[in-house]
Amino acid sequence: MSLEARIEQYFAAGAACVGDKDALAAFQELRAGLEAGMLRSAEPDASQPLGWRVNAWVKRGILLGFRLGQMIEMAGEPLSFVDKDTYPARRFGAEQGVRVVPGGSSVRSGAFLAKGVVVMPPAYVNVGAFIDEGTMVDSHALVGSCAQIGKRVHLSAAAQIGGVLEPVNASPVIIEDDVLVGGNTGVYEGTVVRTRAVLAAGTILTRGTPVYDLVNGTVLKATAESPLVIPEAAVVVPGSRAVAKGKGAEWGLSVYTPVIVKYRDEKTELSTALEDLLR
Repeated sequence: MSLEARIEQYFAAGAACVGDKDALAAFQELRAGLEAGMLRSAEPDASQPLGWRVNAWVKRGILLGFRLGQMIEMAGEPLSFVDKDTYPARRFGAEQGVRVVPGGSSVRSGAFLAKGVVVMPPAYVNVGAFIDEGTMVDSHALVGSCAQIGKRVHLSAAAQIGGVLEPVNASPVIIEDDVLVGGNTGVYEGTVVRTRAVLAAGTILTRGTPVYDLVNGTVLKATAESPLVIPEAAVVVPGSRAVAKGKGAEWGLSVYTPVIVKYRDEKTELSTALEDLLR
């Protein structure tokens, strides 16, 4: 029986699978595949409308791990932790080529970090996340559960990449190659950021937030079938739009909205040239 079939079987069994050694073995095989980058909760697929396919069974397997796990004390110096024994913190060897700088960062088991990834303290990478080669996870950044981060991405200080485990069919946040995510930026609810986009500091992207493209004169929104998608090479900054009705209009109020002010050009490339030095 395939790993997918076993995961589906044990997940469907509910609480009855707790204590089942075969269920635990299936989960451990899944977790090892995630850590090796061989399994992903979402992966590129040119046949799909968004160019990505969600592997819902992988997310069910991650949830199965929480169901099977037992709360234990995880000793450490000078700190100790209490968590499910199925999800200890990952440890890296020098041969893996992942640079985890001392100072309070944690990578949960079941997350994949490729060669050349840098994690600055303190930062957190949750289960199911996939971080590709040459990406930097800066101080106070969060990579949420199942988030997919491409090559040579910079998640600047305090950037928040939202996670998703439930509903299991929902798309995770996807940040494609060569994206710059500015400080204190938040990307949530399955948003897709296409390659080479730049998100300026303080930008917030969610399913319910329209994005105004000043260059093309369009408004980008999520739909019931599709998440919010930021176009390739777009430069997105925090903006505002006037409240047109009621007391908001009377009081001259405005609400936050992201704005695409340009598309990446040579000047933008110069402003992001610091990436090579940081690595």
